[in-house]
Amino acid sequence: MKACEQEAQQKNANQSSGVQMLQRQLETLQQTVLKKQLLLDAMKSEKNSLEYRLADALRGHDIPVLVKNPVSPDLELWIGAVERIYNAGIRKIGVIHRGFSAYDKRIYRNLPQWHIPIELRRRFPNLPIICDPSHIGGKRDLIAPLSQQAMDLGFDGLIIESHCNPDNAWSDASQQVKPDVLAYILDMLIVRETSQSTENLNELRRQIDELDNQLLDLLAKRMRVSREIGQYKKEHDMPVLQTARYDEILSKRVSQAQDMDMDGEFMKTILAAIHEESIRQQMVIINK
Repeated sequence: MKACEQEAQQKNANQSSGVQMLQRQLETLQQTVLKKQLLLDAMKSEKNSLEYRLADALRGHDIPVLVKNPVSPDLELWIGAVERIYNAGIRKIGVIHRGFSAYDKRIYRNLPQWHIPIELRRRFPNLPIICDPSHIGGKRDLIAPLSQQAMDLGFDGLIIESHCNPDNAWSDASQQVKPDVLAYILDMLIVRETSQSTENLNELRRQIDELDNQLLDLLAKRMRVSREIGQYKKEHDMPVLQTARYDEILSKRVSQAQDMDMDGEFMKTILAAIHEESIRQQMVIINK
């Protein structure tokens, strides 16, 4: 009996020790996260301060200014920098898209994340956008395809690093090309006409509009079903999030999309947005 009590006490002590250790680890993690957040806030504040000082220094000077995208994929931050320059009285403004920093550098030095400059163009159609394929790719063999992508997306120009002896360049050697290679890349570029339109194109666009309307109708119907599911979960005290079901949908739909020649990551993004809205609407039902 005494041995059992000692064993139970030892077990409780071990559990208590484990809990205390876990608490210390959580506290350490929280402190680390807080320190990183404070550092990021300080860097952002300092960056904004520098931008304001730069804008003040440019006030009254009628010169062209090109604003590079921020390191992080933050469109509003990029727009904020452009607006500060504009508010200083500068009107010859353009932007440079050189990609966004990422941990995954298996392909690109900076992820292009084309949707960000595309949204920038949508909001400011007259703002010139220059692409820097050298910094996006980080490798000289990626410059040509990235340059063509930029032209296909309607960018207004390119900034390409060139060097007579790239391998011996003091910086960014791997992303520079020789002048003759640069000339070849530029000669091979296809710059498409953007102003022309045909009846066939207008008809295809009309079909796209009709399909978009059908997609919206289907999404509205899906959300109605989601709300009914939310009501069922409420009546049966079920949690809103059903992870196993979501995993099942994700796996099946991604596979179906790939069979239909669509990118799996694209379908994951679509499904994640639909699932997030479904959860939001069910939470409204649950909390009524």
